[in-house]
Amino acid sequence: LKRKRSEYKDAIAQHYDIDDDTRTLQEQETLRQVLVDVPRTAPGIALFRNERIKRILGRLLYTWAMRHPASSYVQGINDLATPLIVVFLSDYYEGDDVLDGNVMVLLSEESLDEVEADVYWCLTNILAKIQDHYTADQPGVQRMVMRLEELTTRIDGNLAEHLQDVGIQFIQFSFKWMNCLLLREFNLKCVIRLWDTYISEDGFEDFHVYVCAAFLCQFSAQLQSMDFEKLFAFMQDVPTENWGETEIEMLLSQAYVLSTLFGGSDAHLTNASAR
Repeated sequence: LKRKRSEYKDAIAQHYDIDDDTRTLQEQETLRQVLVDVPRTAPGIALFRNERIKRILGRLLYTWAMRHPASSYVQGINDLATPLIVVFLSDYYEGDDVLDGNVMVLLSEESLDEVEADVYWCLTNILAKIQDHYTADQPGVQRMVMRLEELTTRIDGNLAEHLQDVGIQFIQFSFKWMNCLLLREFNLKCVIRLWDTYISEDGFEDFHVYVCAAFLCQFSAQLQSMDFEKLFAFMQDVPTENWGETEIEMLLSQAYVLSTLFGGSDAHLTNASAR
């Protein structure tokens, strides 16, 4: 752990703490985009309006982009860092709710540096498994959207048919589910519980599709009663504001059942193609 934290510190010195005149035009544009997105990250949560948090978020995102030029920085990656920041901050203040940002008054610079490095390496590990989600044209995201559509057709044909009939394409609502890993659909506490399972099951790609399918099908009856306009509006703001750990546990259980029934990485695709 000490070695990795030191390695990250060296990376900051190499890529971030340098004169802007030494950056290429592409590097300057990447830094500009990161700095634009940082204030937009979870603005409704006090912790992420804290200037110290914004500073470490911008620095770790830019450093990651410089060390991963094949994908570089893509909007949405900033959101993926938020649950990690909360989890690692919580290690220093067990039992306290860090989301209100009050802990930042007490947190030392040394501890914050450690949080930053740990978030960087965790984010790097997660993104390494889904890196083609953030390369040109985002083929990984496109693949997951296609898998969701195929899986939904298998488990709830009536819903899939209704979506097609009213003119709703899966890409229109599920792109952000894949790109941001449902971060914009649930509160952070729910996301942390969800990601806990993803990390333990190595599930940021395969299992995530089953979670999205279970999530979509929970609203099947409502969706099938809607026309295009109502359905489109509903999918842009799915009513999960009152969800808590109980609802997430149920969602995970349903997703696990689906993964068992259609298990194997692409069993549902194979079956669908055979029809």
